[in-house]
Amino acid sequence: MRGRPAIWWIRRDLRLFDNPALIAALQRGGPVVPVFVRDPALLRSRHHRRSVRRQAFLDGGLRALDADLRARGARLIVRDGAPDMVLPALVTEVGADIVIAEGDVSPYARRRDAAVRSVAPLELVGAPMVHHPASVLKPDGAPYSVFTPFSRAWHARVLPERHLLLATPVALPRVPGDLMSAAIPDAVSLPAFPAGEAEALRRLRRFAESPEAAIHRYGADRDRVDRDGTSTLSPYFRFGMVSPRAAVVAACEADPEAAGRTGPAVWLSELVWREFYLTTLFHRPRVLQEASNASWREIVWRDAPQDLRAWQDGRTGYPIVDAAMRQLIETGWMHNRARMIVASFLTKDLLIDWRLGESWFMEHLIDGDPAANNGGWQWTAGVGTDAAPYFRIFNPVLQAKKFDPDGAYVKRWLPVLARVPLRLVHEPWRLGPLEQQAAGCRIGRDYPAPIVDHRGIRERTLAAYRQARASKA
Repeated sequence: MRGRPAIWWIRRDLRLFDNPALIAALQRGGPVVPVFVRDPALLRSRHHRRSVRRQAFLDGGLRALDADLRARGARLIVRDGAPDMVLPALVTEVGADIVIAEGDVSPYARRRDAAVRSVAPLELVGAPMVHHPASVLKPDGAPYSVFTPFSRAWHARVLPERHLLLATPVALPRVPGDLMSAAIPDAVSLPAFPAGEAEALRRLRRFAESPEAAIHRYGADRDRVDRDGTSTLSPYFRFGMVSPRAAVVAACEADPEAAGRTGPAVWLSELVWREFYLTTLFHRPRVLQEASNASWREIVWRDAPQDLRAWQDGRTGYPIVDAAMRQLIETGWMHNRARMIVASFLTKDLLIDWRLGESWFMEHLIDGDPAANNGGWQWTAGVGTDAAPYFRIFNPVLQAKKFDPDGAYVKRWLPVLARVPLRLVHEPWRLGPLEQQAAGCRIGRDYPAPIVDHRGIRERTLAAYRQARASKA
């Protein structure tokens, strides 16, 4: 059987460096057919809901991967349709004896792979993470529901080292002839996030692999929405343009002990959170439909479409919330601290169902990932498997003063506040009439008044949560 073509089915691993599925295909000894299947079912799913920017980022990644493949004697084949229809046809077309792909953890991905396996010789290699969800379990074989013991178990397993990362192939043997391939749409400019593996590796090196790298300040800077203190690698992780193993190696090399609260250790912990959410989705797929914690499945959320629309549009009257939502709409990305602030505001201040926020994020985020997005929303809403306490309600003004102390972030995304004095930039409703006139910011006309009084909502929110818990007692 050696020497026959192997199909490398690319899904969330748009890279050549440290790609176990690609190396497994090459080790078969025959030609390799790299194929990406554009699956229309993903566009119909609420949790894979199409984001124009995310689709543009994916298309850019496909173009970059195709260029990298062509430089090595191969090329990317793009086909449209259901994978369980497309792949068997391609197997016959090229005479392949195997389809090799990286494993995935979402409910849809697992159903899709089962369907393909029933009609084609599919082999799954690894997962989009360092430790497969089935390998990090409690001693009794049950999955973890709390992050801290999960993290300890995760760290107890063997971590990758640089010499174990899989080298980028120098050349790829290809099937003779000219296989049909669908066109990849023309580039849409995403200046903040150029797509492709080369950019992902450049960002990783810049963030983590020099003595002056931002990773060493990450513990102090990561929550500052006004600073460039994060890796901005999340879109690249989303589509596997950078290997999670390579990221872990970079974190561990920056801090060989990977302990305490040093910047590299804190960033490594964030990578483990990503794996925790992927593992949670693998073992508890129902989290995409309902609160992981059954105590909170009966919360009576408000039906408040006008408030929801104000939140979506960045018109709540709270500058830090509105700036973050404008950043999302305009760029497709949002700082992680800002994500927590706006999620708390929607679920706790407005008492609107977290699933509506989760869905809105998936419609707009370049890095929108079902596991991480769901996990983050459930954490902030206090309804997840390991979540913030339900009584934690972020104060948007205090959060803004702490993490945007000079007002640079809100003024960047809300230029109407550019002339508001710093002492009131995070609570402009306190401006007097003359101050509003001087700042060119009339509350209720140039910038909205707060749609809710944060100081007065706490008891309403806590009562709703307590009532839901009592109904489960």
